[in-house]
Amino acid sequence: MFTIEICAATLGSALSAQAVGAHRIELCSGLEVGGLTPSLGLVQAVRTCVYIPMYVLIRPREGHFCYSEGELSIMLRDIALCRSAGADGVAIGALDAQGRLHERHLRRLAEAACGMGLTCHRAFDLVPNPAEALEILVALGFQRILTSGQAPSAWEGRQQLRQLVEQATGRIAIMPAGGITAYNIRTLAEATGATEFHLSAKERVQSPYPTRNTLPELEQAHWESSARHIREVLEQSKA
Repeated sequence: MFTIEICAATLGSALSAQAVGAHRIELCSGLEVGGLTPSLGLVQAVRTCVYIPMYVLIRPREGHFCYSEGELSIMLRDIALCRSAGADGVAIGALDAQGRLHERHLRRLAEAACGMGLTCHRAFDLVPNPAEALEILVALGFQRILTSGQAPSAWEGRQQLRQLVEQATGRIAIMPAGGITAYNIRTLAEATGATEFHLSAKERVQSPYPTRNTLPELEQAHWESSARHIREVLEQSKA
């Protein structure tokens, strides 16, 4: 039995994940840029009607993960707001100018989230020494690392994922992400030894009304997590 976390960017996605039996959600916005901190309104709305554990992505902008002191302040405020809204945990990450984990920033973020669950998001996939970074995260009290094994997909990074799982020895969970489907989750689990998996199961939802292409910057379609895709993954995880 695996733990399946769904990356949900809308209220509908969170409800679909819960309805078909997902074990946890990571709430975010901006899937097209790798995920951003969702609005407080969305966090509150999801918490009102979703009872499975809810983690919230704390990422104040798109792009690199080297944050200024001002951006750190924003993340600290967002953690406090998520705590007050009833979030069970947060997904955070920060790198320094050399691309290594920014220990001081991460320590302050972890302290702000004291008592909540802690996931290091895929900023981990950019560090030059993942084995060293894993030990830093264990020392800081993180519960899991979200990673594709520093590859475009979890399957391509399966050897690195296996090494991380073996190094972790139960001290921290390694949660593969990136291209996980019902067709590869069991073989990926066998190849890596991982038991937690992260996916968005997303599909494109078109506008219900007719649209024109005269304003291409106003995209009318959006991403929703598909209940069917999530159900298929869950069925494979129990097979």
